[in-house]
Amino acid sequence: MAQTTVVHLLRHGEVDNPNGVLYGRLPGYHLSANGRLMAAAAADFFAERSVAALFASPLERAQETARPLARRLDLRVVTDERLIESGNVLEGRAVSLAGLALNPVNWRYLWNPFLPSWGEPYTHVAARMSAVIERARQAAPGGEAVCVSHQLPIWVSRLAAERRRLWHNPGTRQCALGSVTSLTFSGEELSGVSYAVPPRRQVRDPDAAQ
Repeated sequence: MAQTTVVHLLRHGEVDNPNGVLYGRLPGYHLSANGRLMAAAAADFFAERSVAALFASPLERAQETARPLARRLDLRVVTDERLIESGNVLEGRAVSLAGLALNPVNWRYLWNPFLPSWGEPYTHVAARMSAVIERARQAAPGGEAVCVSHQLPIWVSRLAAERRRLWHNPGTRQCALGSVTSLTFSGEELSGVSYAVPPRRQVRDPDAAQ
C-alpha cells in the first residue's frame, strides 16, 4: 500500500508594514506583533503532527514564521530559494495595485494580467514551487513536511494542484496570513488538497498585506 505523505504550505504571519509598501522580495520586512502570534499558532498547530522536515523562503518574514515551529519540533530550518515571494517590478511602492493602475507611467507593466506583465510569470512560480514540494515530499516519506512561503506562490501551487487556470483575481485567493494549505500524496500521486487557519489570539485584525 502506498505511503501517505503530507506537504503543508504555511503562509508567513503578518508583517510590520505601516506605510503599506508592496514589499515583495525587499529585505528588512519583519513580523509584527500579530505576525509573531501567528507564528506561535502555527507551531501549536503542528506540535502533535509527525513533521519530519521544515523548509522556508529566505525572506525575513518567512524565516521568523518558521523559527517557533523549528524550536517546538526540534527541526532545522532548511532555506530554499524556490519558496521566495514572486518577483514584482512594482515592489517598493506604497500604493495598491489598483492605485498603480491610475498612473499612466505604470501602464507598461499592467497590460497583461494573464502572464502577469508586472512580475514573475505564474508558470514559473508554479514550476519552482512544484519542485520544492517534491523535495519536501521526498524528505518526509510517510510523514509530514512544512514549507513556509508567501501568498501568491502558495495560491498558484494550489491552483496547479487542482488543475485550475493559474491567472486569477488576487482578491479571490484563499490564503490568509498564517494559513496552511495542505497537499496530501498517496505515494507519488496527489490525492487531496485542504486548507486551514490555525486558531490564534490577535492584537488586532491583520490587514491584507503580503
